[in-house]
Amino acid sequence: MDLFSISQLSQFSGIKAHTIRMWEQRYNALSPQRSEGNTRYYDNSQLMRLLNIVSLMDEGYKVSELCRLSDGELTQRLKEAETKHQLQNPEEYYVSQLIAAGMNYDEWHFEKIFSHCLLRMGMKQTYLKVLYPLISRMGLMWTQTEFLPGHEHFISNILRQKFFTALDSLPPAADNTDSWLLFLPENEFHELALLHAHYLIRSSGKRSYYLGANLPWDSLLSATQQINPANLLLFMVHNELPDRAQAYVHSLCSQFPDKNIYLSGKVELLESLSIQAPAQRLKTVESLEKALI
Repeated sequence: MDLFSISQLSQFSGIKAHTIRMWEQRYNALSPQRSEGNTRYYDNSQLMRLLNIVSLMDEGYKVSELCRLSDGELTQRLKEAETKHQLQNPEEYYVSQLIAAGMNYDEWHFEKIFSHCLLRMGMKQTYLKVLYPLISRMGLMWTQTEFLPGHEHFISNILRQKFFTALDSLPPAADNTDSWLLFLPENEFHELALLHAHYLIRSSGKRSYYLGANLPWDSLLSATQQINPANLLLFMVHNELPDRAQAYVHSLCSQFPDKNIYLSGKVELLESLSIQAPAQRLKTVESLEKALI
């Protein structure tokens, strides 16, 4: 059975830790156990309960009312809301339920929720408003590579399949369009955010060359020379030492002074770096969309 701290519950649910504590004190929302050192911890069923409460918060229910419901009653309310398609905040519902499905290794439920997303929101909005927030909230792929590897791999592999299926449905870009080269530096392996960027670039009609994870420096030089892209996009999400990351960015700028170099990934790492032209940070999806105009 997986055990979670309150900060990890906050990461999965998007609810601040002090709010979770307040719900416990006022409404008995959750029933944490305590370690010998008197530290709160939560099991998988408590995480599922919190995610279900969050999914229903914008459906006209008060938090106090939801917290009084049993786990079975919460599940029933979710089924009713899903069946009637009366969700007022479908993005939050879908994100929370996809996380819950992943935590239970429930591929059938994951596929069901994902299909509902596509039917209700369309492909592009599903990828923008559901899958990207899912990747960001989980935190598994970007900042805690050792945390819950089974869940991470399960969800990552499903999402990889979804991205490749979506990419296959896009028409090829015109030869004269703007070109992008996408990659992860050496020792960077978590591709989901890069795949999402690849999809956004392709769906905008631009040409995107996807070189994937753990790309050696010599291979980057060779590919860039042959492809001659106008833009380079990379993600830095590994717990790299700032001085090494700074040296890598400096090498990129020195080697490719005529390219637009876009850096994204772990916010804390990027903000610790000195970024100068031709490099620039991409902190949000909106920043990338703006660069694609």
